[in-house]
Amino acid sequence: MRIRKKKWAEPELMQCSYYVTEPETYRGRWREFFGNDHPIELEVGCGKCTFIAEKAMRNPDVNYIAVDIKNDMLGVGRRNIERLFEPTGHSPTNIALVRYNVEMLDRVIAEEDGVGRLYINFCNPWPRLKHKKRRLTYPRKLLMYKAFLTPDAKIFFKTDDDGLFDDSLEYFRFAGYEITYVTRDLHNSDISDNIVTEHEKMFSDEGVPIKYLEASPRT
Repeated sequence: MRIRKKKWAEPELMQCSYYVTEPETYRGRWREFFGNDHPIELEVGCGKCTFIAEKAMRNPDVNYIAVDIKNDMLGVGRRNIERLFEPTGHSPTNIALVRYNVEMLDRVIAEEDGVGRLYINFCNPWPRLKHKKRRLTYPRKLLMYKAFLTPDAKIFFKTDDDGLFDDSLEYFRFAGYEITYVTRDLHNSDISDNIVTEHEKMFSDEGVPIKYLEASPRT
């Protein structure tokens, strides 16, 4: 997703208690950052953070790492998080906002961190053949995620894009994942705890069915 330059984003992030400026220093010890032993979950390409904000609000006993490559996006995300948590009178303590390139995510998260759930929501479909390797579900990335996922972990993937979804089904199988749930119309499925993201609402309102799958690393 493209976003206009936000001059205020970085200064506001630098004042944010849950924005991590040097995430490499927490590799293998993210529980030290959160100050507890709660389960860790991860969203790659977190965008405007409406999804991760709602997850964190609903599940205070789960720690969430939200990663995006753009500070402008994370700045908007921080504001969305603060807006949701404002009625509580405090900022969240179970979110870490991380600016990082997902291509190198294994430099900031390790097996010792034990990520139990990973969320990929409406990532860039990169439809051109030469760009497909940039997809967040491309086999090389799926294999990298395995390095820090727990054996019983799950990946949750949502998209509006048919081509990306069809290819991703093959990517997961090629990378040795077990696909445990698939639907090509999420909003008419038996999934009851879905959090509707900003993109999801936009596409759904346009009549585009939302594709969804769950997958687990094979042991």
